[in-house]
Amino acid sequence: MKAKVRFLQVSLLLLTLPALMAVSRNSAPDEDQPTIAKDWIELNAFPISSYHKSFATLSWVPRMKFRVNGPIPSGSQLYVEFSIPGSGPWVKFDCKTGEIQKGYWWTTECGGRDIPEDKGSIFTGTVNFTIGLRNELASTNMTLFNGKAKVGKAHTNEVGPNYVNHYAFYIDHDWALPIGYVFYLPDDVRGWKYPSFHFAIWTRGPQNSSMEPHLFHNGKEVGRTFYQGEEVGKAGCGSTEMEITASEYTSEKGPKYTWTRSRCDFPGLHAYNKTGEKIDSMFGPLYQLDENPGDYEIKILYQGHVSRSFKFSVDAEGRIVDNGIATSNKVGTGRIIVPVQVLGDSDGPWDHNAWKTGAFHGNPLAGFAAIP
Repeated sequence: MKAKVRFLQVSLLLLTLPALMAVSRNSAPDEDQPTIAKDWIELNAFPISSYHKSFATLSWVPRMKFRVNGPIPSGSQLYVEFSIPGSGPWVKFDCKTGEIQKGYWWTTECGGRDIPEDKGSIFTGTVNFTIGLRNELASTNMTLFNGKAKVGKAHTNEVGPNYVNHYAFYIDHDWALPIGYVFYLPDDVRGWKYPSFHFAIWTRGPQNSSMEPHLFHNGKEVGRTFYQGEEVGKAGCGSTEMEITASEYTSEKGPKYTWTRSRCDFPGLHAYNKTGEKIDSMFGPLYQLDENPGDYEIKILYQGHVSRSFKFSVDAEGRIVDNGIATSNKVGTGRIIVPVQVLGDSDGPWDHNAWKTGAFHGNPLAGFAAIP
């Protein structure tokens, strides 16, 4: 997989943008050693169609996708190791690794089909894993991340006596639902002199492009553009950043065992304008946060009901006020973490306390409190 490059000081870009970025005001900590971006670890249960050579029982192995903040020196090899409590080491596999300099990242994907089928497990509960980096040239072997994952299972949608032991396995991600991210991205033309505003949230179930975000400042809705009485360039949440899903289709109605992190965009909203030029759209001037500092609230409608709400603040220069949660916990990116209030029942039943111990795979956030 190609390296996705950027300066670490910027807010995160899309995974599909391997572009070099300028330094952002919302900076991530600068490290001399490689670190894991904690909010870009994607762990799924990969399906195995047998267990101990019997096709009457399904099993699973881990599949990983994660991002490493450089430097990664030559001769380095990323690897992941899983263990099952009470049983000891389970699987260990290497991940494709590239050499990158400090200030850049490397994204890799591994496990899944790379793991022999005879390693398939039917275990449910908490598994432990480690992301490491060894380098025989330097005679080093360092641990970059220690994590845990809660594994569950549900019966597949197959029926009949031959499928009694056919279960779908999944990595429970309820801990992510109250955690949101606020950040800027560079404008396609003017870069960081005219950045755009974005946020990302987690949902459980079929909530992504159907969500309707609304931004409020001093109780008034802002960031909308109209033409001949109709809104144009509506805000939306159609970009999927990460998806955690069950290994097979389940018998329960709806995608109950799917957790999705969606990126939401406001086309009519920018942070500030440092280009030295006046910028208007074909429909008139766009809303700028630096011209309207203070407290903001975002409410998200889903099927006519408010399903999410969170708040953030902007200073007079258009910078998102850093609450210190992401930086003090060394999350490893330039995003601001905000508590998200989960409202309504569109997510179905979920564990409202999972964030206390399970956040970021067993690395809960100091200073963070979910909104009841």
